[in-house]
Amino acid sequence: MGNLSEELMEELNCKIAFTIPVLGGIPVLESVVVTWSIMAVMTVLAICLVRDLRVENPGKKQLFLESAFTVANDFFMDIVGEKGKRYIPYLISTAIYIAISNLIGYFGFKPPTKDLNVTAALALLSIFLIEYSGIHAKGVKRWLKGFAEPSPIMAPMNVLEVAIRPLSLCMRLFGNVLGSFVVMKLIEILCPLVLPVPFSLYFDLFDGLIQTFVFVFLTALFIKEAVE
Repeated sequence: MGNLSEELMEELNCKIAFTIPVLGGIPVLESVVVTWSIMAVMTVLAICLVRDLRVENPGKKQLFLESAFTVANDFFMDIVGEKGKRYIPYLISTAIYIAISNLIGYFGFKPPTKDLNVTAALALLSIFLIEYSGIHAKGVKRWLKGFAEPSPIMAPMNVLEVAIRPLSLCMRLFGNVLGSFVVMKLIEILCPLVLPVPFSLYFDLFDGLIQTFVFVFLTALFIKEAVE
């Protein structure tokens, strides 16, 4: 158990990848470097995959991409509705990033979602977009008035709900990713030979995708609530 505690603390520790020699040194965390790498790969893939698109006689690559985008777009459209369709690109992009971040451990990198700073930043971005969607759909006056519904006495609770949402999104994503690491380590201690393999497929692959789904699904639900 002592080794487990040490490994857990090592997972929680945000390692510094390098330091930028400006203003006395600006530390750049490992999770930031991995995130930059994911962004670079996503950008290069996006450029490569959308080359040579054709209206007539599209290739198999284009048909696959169009089918995948249609499925994702229809899924989020069913949740956010017509008023929230402008936010679907953000939801799809966030889902791709979180999915890659959760699965990148298979390639020997530490998942950025194991860093509380990353999950907090994702949660804050989502909450900012949620509140912006409400202001854009209703206007500032109606948006502020919504905090006093159904009764002015509920205003403090409604404000508190907005404050709690990012914490909920952040800790749900961070806690589940870190929790799967702890469970896998316990299984490896109890049965280090065969048993960890199927559990690894579940916690590292399936659970990582489930957490991606939960994060963007809740964000989409909150956007729908805000624009209605």
